[in-house]
Amino acid sequence: MLKLKLFIPTVFMLSFVSYTQVLNIDRENGQDTLKKKFRGSINFSFSSDKQRRNVLDFANTSELALLVKKDRIFVLLSQSEFIFNGPTVIENNGFFQLRFRDNDTRKVYPDFYAQYQWNGVQGMERRALGGVNARFRFLEKKKSDLYASIGLFYESEKWNPSLSAFSFNQDSLQVVYRDLIRLNCAAKFALKIAKGVDLSGSTFVQFPLNENYLQPRWYFDSNLNFEVNRFLSFLIHYDHNLDYYRPLPIDSYYYTLSLGMQLRF
Repeated sequence: MLKLKLFIPTVFMLSFVSYTQVLNIDRENGQDTLKKKFRGSINFSFSSDKQRRNVLDFANTSELALLVKKDRIFVLLSQSEFIFNGPTVIENNGFFQLRFRDNDTRKVYPDFYAQYQWNGVQGMERRALGGVNARFRFLEKKKSDLYASIGLFYESEKWNPSLSAFSFNQDSLQVVYRDLIRLNCAAKFALKIAKGVDLSGSTFVQFPLNENYLQPRWYFDSNLNFEVNRFLSFLIHYDHNLDYYRPLPIDSYYYTLSLGMQLRF
């Protein structure tokens, strides 16, 4: 078996890459509030395994934050992963997210956001959404913080069971288009447990404003980071997505539990 692996991390400002929607600037690592004009992190990985066919895996996570006038910030977050078994697509998912919000200086401020995402395994060809939340600061200390928000967003989706990566039974299934408004309730926390150890997390409960109001989508995301020194860090990540109101007959619950390590130079 021929096996080739290449891992290329590129990190600006020595920030540790998050593989989820927990932002680096939302961690309690001494850099949670943006103080410079620009900060970003990029992580790219590629692996190739020679089995019966070549199995190729591409993954990328990027975060860019730009400080603008009056202590406000633009944040661009992107993540994508593609896995191929020869010409067959096994996994194809990702998202791009743009946010404009306060730089943790005001008790109440609007949080504007837009996102585009896709997930071929689940049959989601696209989901585009945009909205605004009122973001409330409940706690902001040197080693901990807590924020919550509530607002509305509009989402437009296309679900396609004919996607090559779709992994469920597609007999008699049709393409589904869905457009709706959701009530978005969110919270974010961060805690510095000890020197070089911080915990951060976020949760989103999103209620469809129609007859299925009592079937919200619940997303939870958390990272436990261990910084051994300025060259070596470890990460424990957990997230889940619970949604009983899906356009296609797929599973309602998905989760990810992962352990990671990063070398920086």
